[in-house]
Amino acid sequence: MHIKSVDQLLMLVVLALYSLPGYGQAEAVSFTRAGYTIEVSIGGKSFTSYHFEPDTSKAYLQPLRSAHGLVVTRGFPVGEAVPVEHEHDRGFEPHQRPMYFGHGDTGGYDFWTEEIFAKYYGSDFKGRWGRMVLRKIEKMRNGSNSGTIRATFDLLGSDHKSFAEESQEYTFSGDKDSRVIDCQYVIRANHRPVKMGDTKEGTFAIRVAPELTAPMGRMVNSEGAEGEPEIWGKRANWVDYDGVIDGQTVGIAIFDSPKSFRHPTYWHARGYGLFAANPFGIKQFRHDPMQDGGYTIPAGKSIRFRYRVLIHDGNYKDARVAEKYRQYAAHQ
Repeated sequence: MHIKSVDQLLMLVVLALYSLPGYGQAEAVSFTRAGYTIEVSIGGKSFTSYHFEPDTSKAYLQPLRSAHGLVVTRGFPVGEAVPVEHEHDRGFEPHQRPMYFGHGDTGGYDFWTEEIFAKYYGSDFKGRWGRMVLRKIEKMRNGSNSGTIRATFDLLGSDHKSFAEESQEYTFSGDKDSRVIDCQYVIRANHRPVKMGDTKEGTFAIRVAPELTAPMGRMVNSEGAEGEPEIWGKRANWVDYDGVIDGQTVGIAIFDSPKSFRHPTYWHARGYGLFAANPFGIKQFRHDPMQDGGYTIPAGKSIRFRYRVLIHDGNYKDARVAEKYRQYAAHQ
């Protein structure tokens, strides 16, 4: 066959991919905004909701669903409400929302935990609370094969004054077997330098459904390690949790982009379901008090983080997570 143009070549590549198992036809993405919430639908089915209510300390997505509607994230908190029956669950931490970005020491303030849940944290908690406040939804664009939301927030300290800004961008896509969220977070220091401190409490996080946690579920990373003792505090290109929900095997992976800060990232990934990429907590991850994983953003400059979330049918081998990471990394 004689290929006459670059466009024709690209079309042939796309068609070849569609012929492989797991590379289905892309589905349309649509958004519906109501106040401080944006509903996300893929292929006409509800996928998630983006929440940025002013009475909540940080923006978050809740829940995340598979292509077949299975909820793969924890069901609470909903807003500021925490069901009493969950208060004594292992790894309870109510601030660990289904999917969010927040670091425990950003300019000296805590954007990981939340003041509304302070009663759960214990007497040794420092309580220098940070808060995100929506400035503007910059983009909300539907599409036949993907859709993008971009929002800008002011970062406020406990004095209620803005010291930095954060941009969050999500591009959603999916097919009959998978859901994908491409995430980009940019923190810009406004009037003064902003230090991202060395703490394990961060940074890009998902709290998975209980069926995906140990011992029912399995956690594996790009190096072939399995389980919390082999994955927590280690560097890897990706981590995946999989398990059985309502009789169906399903999984969720986070890919760390080669263009993200300090790639490959360290992982604050716990068997009880906390699933977080954290490039800063080196002192605690390496158990070395002489280390300092902090980083100072100069005034007027920014720092960028990029991740892909893949929600897939089957276990990580069936879903060819390693292969999909290689394809993702090659196009960054």
